[in-house]
Amino acid sequence: MSMILSASVVRVRDGLPLSASTDYDQSTGMQECRKYFKMLSKKLSQLPDRCTLKTGQYNINFISSLGVSYMMLCTESYPSVLAFCFLDELQKEFITTYNMMKTNTAVRPYCFIEFDNFIQRTKQRYNNTRSLSTKMNLADMQTEIKLRPPYQISVSELGSANGFAHLSVMEYKGTGKISAAPHQRLEPVTLPGIVSFVLSLLCGALNLIRGFHAVESLLQNEGEDFSYVIAFFLGTAACLYQCYLFVYYTGWRNAKSFLTFGLICLCNMYLYELRNLWQLFFHVTVGAFSTLQIRLRQPQGKSPDYNV
Repeated sequence: MSMILSASVVRVRDGLPLSASTDYDQSTGMQECRKYFKMLSKKLSQLPDRCTLKTGQYNINFISSLGVSYMMLCTESYPSVLAFCFLDELQKEFITTYNMMKTNTAVRPYCFIEFDNFIQRTKQRYNNTRSLSTKMNLADMQTEIKLRPPYQISVSELGSANGFAHLSVMEYKGTGKISAAPHQRLEPVTLPGIVSFVLSLLCGALNLIRGFHAVESLLQNEGEDFSYVIAFFLGTAACLYQCYLFVYYTGWRNAKSFLTFGLICLCNMYLYELRNLWQLFFHVTVGAFSTLQIRLRQPQGKSPDYNV
């Protein structure tokens, strides 16, 4: 019989379960699927935003959005379109009911357990497909799945239920392909991080403007030093690269940020004659502040062992 068996809402950052439906089936197959649920919840930050895991008699489908993942377990014959429509409905209701601040600051597992009432009602509707009145939504979802099919996770990729294999999903574009390196998501952006990003952009813009002025002066006066132009443009590149390092994860990220800060200091030392002490202090301080924020915003670590 085709049906949805259970569903849960999980925070992507650390796998914290926020809400879940009540399960009564204690069969061996269901127990095994619960283990896969737990394993997937630990890997959500490394997976695409729409995935399917086929485990034989059962399928696990999930979608992720705004730092929250919506997961469901159904029989293998349950239509994929209905499964993702069900998850989409859970997502819309959860976003409407709870704001991001509450989900980001939640500490206790299942702190939104009251959402279980909506999960149960929606599950009953989707298990009785004749009563569904969402034909238009189904058509839209069917088109979307054709254009961007869910990434198929194999059990061998995920690993055994007793040990975790290394998942290597990088840039997902709906093609079902994986790359050779793991996708790393950085920790959520903080207010000081946003301030450092904006200030770095400002310093880069100031260096760029002064660089163009230096070019104009060089064209008008042949005796001008071209090395000042290079110093201004190098300073611009360093500031923009700091912004890039803050937003994206790369190998040797911390070392690159320190080298970039060193370049900013060298450029400002060379431009000592063209800037006053306050300008030099501002540029070096912003560079140091941005380097600190890059250092603090590290990749998300291993998930705690929550009982999902």
